[in-house]
This record gives sequence, structure tokens and C-alpha cells, in this order.
Amino acid sequence: MLEKVEGVVIRTRDYGESNKVVTLFTRERGKMAAMARGAKKPKSRLGAATQPFTLGQYLCFAGSGMATLSQADILASHYSIRSDLTLASYAAYLAELLDKLTGEKEPAPELYELLLTTFRMLEKGVDPEILSRIFELKVLEAAGYRPRLDGCIACGKADLPVRFSVRQGGFLCRKCQDRDPRALTLSPAAARILKTLQRITPDRLGDIQVKDETKAQLERAVRSFVDEYADLKLKSRDFLDRLKRDWT
Repeated sequence: MLEKVEGVVIRTRDYGESNKVVTLFTRERGKMAAMARGAKKPKSRLGAATQPFTLGQYLCFAGSGMATLSQADILASHYSIRSDLTLASYAAYLAELLDKLTGEKEPAPELYELLLTTFRMLEKGVDPEILSRIFELKVLEAAGYRPRLDGCIACGKADLPVRFSVRQGGFLCRKCQDRDPRALTLSPAAARILKTLQRITPDRLGDIQVKDETKAQLERAVRSFVDEYADLKLKSRDFLDRLKRDWT
């Protein structure tokens, strides 16, 4: 059966001398894998459309096994992301996180729109660190892991939090901060921004300016939460972290 889907290439791997297995995150069917026969050949009509981060319309033959790509039309190549090592590293991390935390053929239109919007914002020059925190929080929430950021996880009060407890899953106020000695300290700015990032989408971010020390606190809090509850080993994140260390 032939089926046309709109999707983004989030992962590829070589298969034999000339083929690729492409993982698409699609609007209609969620995540799906498809064989792109001959895509590695120089003159293949599927070559450009199966590059990482490409948005396209794909005509697939879906049978009982893996789908086969028979035709593809590029809607947005996202070449500016692929051609920039920094942007490509962030995009690869976000794509791998999405891949690891979603199941096959489970439609998730909100995550599909999140992916499209995040890539557009990366191309517009929006801070990739802040975009990554939004993306992480949204994907975690869709997977069933949502930290409580609207009040103290222990007493419920909405007083300005002072610590983030990974173990208990949210903010701790000054009165309750001793409930978790390993909770992470947050500045007032980091707490406010973290709460905001959980609520907004990337296109509503605006021209936000965040100090480096605040970004570091945000990264530590969200990354620690990812590691605790999702327990993922992400090669792209390791590469991104090495790249960031080289900048300093």
C-alpha cells in the first residue's frame, strides 16, 4: 500500500553499499523507519531528501515489514543546520532524544510541531541552549516525566524555590530544602526561567538574554532530571558536550 507522509529525517544508517535505513518523525504516523534503496548513489533522487534534519513529503510502500521509500519531495532542507557544526550538534542531540523517548508508529502531533519549530528557531539564530531546555522539558513531559515547577514538591507553596530536587521531582522552597540534601541550588533567575521554559513553545521565546551561569544551572537541572528518569545513553550529547568544552 502506498502512503504519503510528511516528516523529518531524525536518523539514518547505511545498509549495504548503496542503501539507507531512514528514521522519519512524521506528522501522520509518528516515528517510522523506511528503506531508501540506492540513496547513497551519487545520482539518487532520494539522496538529498534523506539527509539528516530534512523536512519532506515521502511516498512510502508500507507492507508487513519495513516501509520502502519510493519518492520524496523536499519541503525544507535545513542545510544551514547541517553545514554548521554547532547547530548540527544541537540538532543531532535533540533528534536522538526524540528518537529514544518515542515509540514506533505512535502519532505525536505536538512533538512533530515542536521539532519543526525548534529547527526553524535554530536557523533564525535563537540561543540553542535555551531551545534545548524547552525541547527536553516537552519531550520528557510527553514521555510521562514532568517535574513539578509550579510550587514546592513537598508542601505545595508557590514561594520562590531555592533548590531543585531530582529525586523528588521538582522545586523545593526554603522551608523544605533540607528534605533532599542532594538537591541542586538554583538562583532566583534560574528558577523563574526554568518555570517559564516548561510553559512556552520555542516560537514564543522572543529575544531572551540569559547569563552563562544561569544557563549552566538550567542545563544541570534538566540534564540531571533526564538522566534520573529517562536513563539514556546519547552519543550525540557526549559529542555536543565535548564540543562545548572545546569552546572554553
